Amino acid sequence: MNYKEAKDKFIQTWGSLGTLWGINKAMAQIHALLFISPEPLSMEDVMEELHISRGNTSMNLRQLIDWGIVYKTSKVGERKEYFASEKDINELAKQIARERSRREIQPTLKVLKEVSSIEDDGSEKTKEFIRQTKALHDLASTADSIMNRVVNQESNWLTKTFMKLLK
Repeated sequence: MNYKEAKDKFIQTWGSLGTLWGINKAMAQIHALLFISPEPLSMEDVMEELHISRGNTSMNLRQLIDWGIVYKTSKVGERKEYFASEKDINELAKQIARERSRREIQPTLKVLKEVSSIEDDGSEKTKEFIRQTKALHDLASTADSIMNRVVNQESNWLTKTFMKLLK
């Protein structure tokens, strides 16, 4: 397999994995391309490489910037905007974990807290509902707290070990 074949396979695979993580395929493919690129790329470079429209590229670059894993940069003497990915895999994993917590876990915890706080009317089905939704809330809250502690730690043996487990 040559470089181009390997690069294309990586980008396609990263795109497929992205859908499992809750982001769209084009967004994941753009990230993959920027992640492996030795130099920042312009929007036109991304469009040409991945064969996607300007609107799709623009929208997904904005989302990647919102996630905090891609940033804008410029080149001296050029007016175009360029884009680069976070290259440190540990920082990348931490930022993705932070965003997933903010976008997915925190809203879910809010709903679980709300629905588990309903008035107990004394019926068995209400008691079971409250018991199970509180248990889910407690589990999700504990998991989120542990993840946040690990993510916010400076690089030490525990963080490195945990990040290796996530890979």
